Order: sequence, then structure tokens, then C-alpha cells
Amino acid sequence: MKGVYDKVIELSSRRGFFWPSSKEVYSDAPAGFYTYGPLGVRMKEKIIGLWRREIVIKEGVNEIETPNVLPIKVFEASGHLEHFFDKLIECRRCHSKFRIDKLLEEALGIEENLEGLPDDQLLKMVLENDLRCPNCGAFDWGDLRNFNLMFTLAVGAEASEPNAALRPETTQGSVVEFRKTFTVMRGKLPFALGQVGRVFRNEISPRRALIRMREFQQLEVQIFFDPENPDELYREKLEPFLDYKLRFLRREDRESGRIVEIPAREALMSGYTVNSLITYWLVAYQRFFNETLGFPLERLRYRELVEGEKAHYSLVHWDLEVYTEDLGWIELVNNAYRTDYDLSGHMRVSGIDLRIAIPESDRKLLPHMYEPSIGVDRVILHELMLAYREDEERVWLQLPRSIAPIEVGVFPLLKRDELPSKAREIYHELINEGIIAFYDDSGTIGRRYRRMDEIGTPLCVTIDYQTLEDDTVTLRDRDTMMQVRVRREELPTKVRKFLNSDLSIHEI
Repeated sequence: MKGVYDKVIELSSRRGFFWPSSKEVYSDAPAGFYTYGPLGVRMKEKIIGLWRREIVIKEGVNEIETPNVLPIKVFEASGHLEHFFDKLIECRRCHSKFRIDKLLEEALGIEENLEGLPDDQLLKMVLENDLRCPNCGAFDWGDLRNFNLMFTLAVGAEASEPNAALRPETTQGSVVEFRKTFTVMRGKLPFALGQVGRVFRNEISPRRALIRMREFQQLEVQIFFDPENPDELYREKLEPFLDYKLRFLRREDRESGRIVEIPAREALMSGYTVNSLITYWLVAYQRFFNETLGFPLERLRYRELVEGEKAHYSLVHWDLEVYTEDLGWIELVNNAYRTDYDLSGHMRVSGIDLRIAIPESDRKLLPHMYEPSIGVDRVILHELMLAYREDEERVWLQLPRSIAPIEVGVFPLLKRDELPSKAREIYHELINEGIIAFYDDSGTIGRRYRRMDEIGTPLCVTIDYQTLEDDTVTLRDRDTMMQVRVRREELPTKVRKFLNSDLSIHEI
């Protein structure tokens, strides 16, 4: 029996959210690349728009855009050439290659992340569990080795060796442009940069659709601050949220899996969340996913990373994860306190002094950096999985109204008389009001409702014979299937009110 994950993957391909890139034409196209269809593009743009509204604009983030290709020296300075690798094991019989920690997790049904285990322990688990190659069934493994995930390039006609790389994170573009942006924006610390951008990682074994890809999109914020005064500004910003409860899986609770809810005040005072700045951003992102994107709070947690799991640049590190029955806990946001690791690396390799002067003092300093980084593709997949509903009558996506790719379906009851022309008039009125509408006159009205339900459209408008008499239309709610009559001239206002609130169709 198919689980929700498989049903969502099938629905997404059939209805136009996303599907494997190039596969219909070239069956041997490499895995890990996905095409977004019209519905997926619109949904992604809405999520990015909410992030810009709630994070970039409200938090005073300076958004920039840097190239996908950066000089190889950037990644020498950032440590990616030395540290950015996964552990690869190869089957000697069929030469299939696997990331060993994920191979073990999936084969043994382990929900806990094995990434931080040492090589000898991972190999021991393979031997003790008689783990065979998933592709050919052989038990004939080669040695474990490190595989760097960077795509390197030789840029320019004169280049004979790689002198650049596709970025594996947008961070380094922000770091090398920090001083310039700080200057042109007349900045002062703390100073936040943000980017929306594509990143590239040569994954050993891409899998689980949008969970592990070779090209994906990030929404990143880098907050640069004075390490001697990290609480400036954020002490006051955190004040209204001191009693807000953050959900943590701490390192000491790994074995039990117990999630503890800690008020922000306690997390800060105990030193667990380091300072007011980091505590504030942990609150901001948990609230963003719960209150703006609609993720149930009980399905979210911050998992504290330990040595071996933390990235090479991290002093402290939490992954904001979401739980589904089919996939278990999956990381959505990487939250890392990177200290001055990045800036000091670029200062060392480039020879350029990247310190900034502190006004009204003789100090020059290299700021520290804290970074929350969202993998937006994973967010989309989980939004669809958490929204999936089915019963004896229908399948529907109970998407948050704010991210539904189509906001209103517009239908004539029948394809005759004046109903289609009147329906098209109303459709164009909604479009001109900035509402994303879809016109459909094909098939029975029930079938058209079902098609809209399946892609998460919150409202449908039906034009019937009563419309011709009194200029009212039927407005139908996706989730309850309840219907009300609305006057045509009030329709755009009422639709917007419904889409931008939690009100029921009767309350509007």
C-alpha cells in the first residue's frame, strides 16, 4: 500500500508541481535534478515571498545576489576543498556507489542520523548486519573513502585546471561581499545579509525526490555581529518572546528521543542558546515555520548537532527538523554559529584586511557570523505531504491559503447559454484584481471541484442561472465543501479576506 510520500510524488508529477528533469526524453539522465512545473513554480515563489516579507523585510536584512560560479580560492579559504565531503562505499561487483550513513539508515530503518559516527563504526555496522548491495545483492564492499561534493570548473579559454567551482552554499558569496555591502549600505553591527540562490552538490546517491538533490535552492541569512557585544539590539528584540517555548532534541536526549520545550528565557540564561542574537533567530524561524508556513508545532524540533555532525565551520549548530510518518525527521533549516571562521579564512588566503572599524572607538574587528539557511525544495515537499488528505469521495491538499498555487477556480455551471461568457467576465475581473484564478468549463461541476481540490485551490466560484438573474455567485470552500452566495461586486474583497485570514467561508 502506498504511503503519503509516494502518493504526493505521483500527484506532483501528474498535476504539475515537480518531476525528475529530462527523464521523459532521456531515460539515462543523471538523478538529483528536478523540473518545477507551473504549480510548483508558483508555490515556490509564494514561499520565498513569505520569507522575504517575514524575515528579510521585517528583520532589516540586506538582500544581495551573487554568482553561482566563484573562484576556487573562495572554497580554499572557506574550507570546502578540505572538509566538504561525504563517506562513500562502493560495491566491488556492480560498482554502485553509496553514501554509507544513508545506506545504513535506510536499510536498517534507523531514524537517528548516523553522519557523525567514525569510519570504523560505520564499517562494523555493515559487517554485523550483513548489509548487501541494494542493486545486485552482493556482499563485497570496497574501502570507505571521502568524496568531495564540489563541482569544479575550468573557466576561460586559457584554463587547463579547475580555477572555479559551482557554489555549494550561497554563504561564501555573502561573505566575500560583506565588506562592500556593509560600506555601501552605511552599515553598523549587527548587520544582516540575505540571499535566494541555487546551489550545487555532487551527491553520491541522490534520493527521496526533493530531499537530496544535486541542484537546489536556499534561502540564507547571515548575521554579522561584534563577538564582544552580541546582545546589542537583540536583547530588546527578544524581550516579547522570552516566554516562547523552543523545542529541542538535546545531545543528552539523543538515545531517548525526548523533545524538551524550553522557554527562550531559560535557554538564554542557561547559556544553551549562547546569546540573545542566536536565541532570537531560533525563535524567529520556529515561529516562521509554525505560524507563517503552517507546520504543526508538534512536528518541529531543533536537533542539536554534536562533533562529527557539525559542519567544519560551526561552533554550535542546530538543525530545525520536521517529522512525517513516511520520512521521519528531516532537516529544513541549518542554524550555525560560524564565529569568524569564514571571514578569517578569506582574509588569510586573499591577504586583504576584512576587519571593520567600530565607530567612536579605536577598535577594528572581524565580525562573527550566525546563519540560518533554509532548503526551500524540502519545504515544498513537506508542505505537500503535510497537506495531503483523502477520503472515500476525494483527494485534496489542505495547503495553507497563503501558498496555494491557484487561489480561485472559476466555473460556469454548464457550458451553454450565457454562463461561459459571464464566467469569463468574472474570471478576468479576479485576475485584474491580482487574484490568481483558473478558468475551467470541462467536465461535470463535481469533477472540476475535485481537480481544484487535488491541487489545493482554497476557493471555487460557480456561475449558475441565478447569477444571470441577480448577479450573485456560489463560493465554495475546499476544506469543508461548504457553499455561500456572494454578490459579484463583493467577490474580490471577500476572496482576498478569505485568503489572508483563518476565517471560515461563512465568516467572510
